[in-house]
Amino acid sequence: MLLSVNKQENFRWRKAGRKAVWFACAIGWCATMGGVAAVAQAPGGGAAAGAPAAPVTITLEDAIRRAEASDPAYASASEASRSAALDRSIARAGLLPTARLLNQDIYTQPNGVYTEGDAGQPKAPLPKFVANDSRPDEYYAQGIVDEALSLAGPAAVRRANAAAAQAAAELEIARRGLVAGVTVLFYSSLAADSKVAAAQQALQEASNFSKITREREQAREVAHADVVKAQLDQQQRQRELADAQVAAEKARLELGVLLFPDPRTPYTLSAPQAPRMLAARADVEAAAAKSNPELKSALEAVKVSEADVMEARAAYTPNLLLNVTYGIDANQFAVNGPLDTTGPAAGTQARNLGYSTSVTVNLPVWDWLSTEHKVKQSEIRRQAAKIALTATQRQLIAKLDEDYDEAQTARDQLASLDQSVTTAAESLRLTREAYTGGEATVLAVVDAENSYVLAENARADGRVRYEAAMAQLQTLTGTM
Repeated sequence: MLLSVNKQENFRWRKAGRKAVWFACAIGWCATMGGVAAVAQAPGGGAAAGAPAAPVTITLEDAIRRAEASDPAYASASEASRSAALDRSIARAGLLPTARLLNQDIYTQPNGVYTEGDAGQPKAPLPKFVANDSRPDEYYAQGIVDEALSLAGPAAVRRANAAAAQAAAELEIARRGLVAGVTVLFYSSLAADSKVAAAQQALQEASNFSKITREREQAREVAHADVVKAQLDQQQRQRELADAQVAAEKARLELGVLLFPDPRTPYTLSAPQAPRMLAARADVEAAAAKSNPELKSALEAVKVSEADVMEARAAYTPNLLLNVTYGIDANQFAVNGPLDTTGPAAGTQARNLGYSTSVTVNLPVWDWLSTEHKVKQSEIRRQAAKIALTATQRQLIAKLDEDYDEAQTARDQLASLDQSVTTAAESLRLTREAYTGGEATVLAVVDAENSYVLAENARADGRVRYEAAMAQLQTLTGTM
């Protein structure tokens, strides 16, 4: 009996399960058909919607522009430059008068004593605080203009101008450094791709050579040692290809960090086949003397230090404070006060609205030599800035010669590297033909393959070397 009940229960569960499966399948089929219909109605059809996006083509100019928008060091230098420009505006505003509005209501507790009021006027209580006028209520509604005149104001403006120019030079230094870095990454990635292509070709050559050795072994023309050597060479080429692919992917990711929100975004690099031209040394030296940002930054640093000396010495000179106040300061919040019952103006209403002016001259007398010490501090910093300027000039001369010689040597070697690749390719072809004809050894073929791969890699590295030298040279001349 129990077994029969269990069978009926199992049958009901299996039946319910089949219904659930059919119900789920029906829902899935409806959803699938709805998706197909939506894709069919979409512009371009369903095949285009599911196709992967084409890789973005990036030129060197595109890479530089994208890097400027994403590099944190360049963004920090840009923010510092804009902030320094605002400091210059703030310093200039310090030379101009300032205006402000004062509105104040003062109430003081009465002391219980009343004044004798004028004819027709009630008695008024006196305040407990004698400084708060003669009545408990006092109202201020005034417009106030202040002006401070001293030597410190022009010194602050001069310093802010020099600091803004220095920040602009530092921004240009950051930009040129970013351009040089992007240039190296750009051509390094291209060189890595060239090395991958060379490794693939070398692997294909090694595979073909391994096939030739097996065929010659079967024809009893060579020993089995040639086959083993060819297989070892093929395995080595496979490892070199894997390493070249890893290096190329690493170079692409390093450049992609500066180009895209997702460094894994597929892209292709486009660069001119011919390298950039190298200008004459005289033109490069003239451009460096005119547009070098490091030199300009050092010059502006000297100007900043000179302005600091001027500002410190300003504490020895007097300063003048001017004040103009217009408004009311009365016991009633009104333009007109109470009637005058005595004197020649009897019967007229007092006028609360008026103005006052003040001129204050501050003369420095004694400050326990703090001003003298501040002046000495600023003079010490000025001397250090001048030494830094001299060192920058010397470094510019030396670095200019170094970078130009490097670029010139790299340029002269480009043609030689191209010729080496052509020669290595021809040597590999002739050596293989000689081996096929029984006139060369397997070691000669392997050595020719190595020479070809080394020549291809050297040519790729030579282009990177030249472009990097040109970028470093252009950071000095400003022709980016």
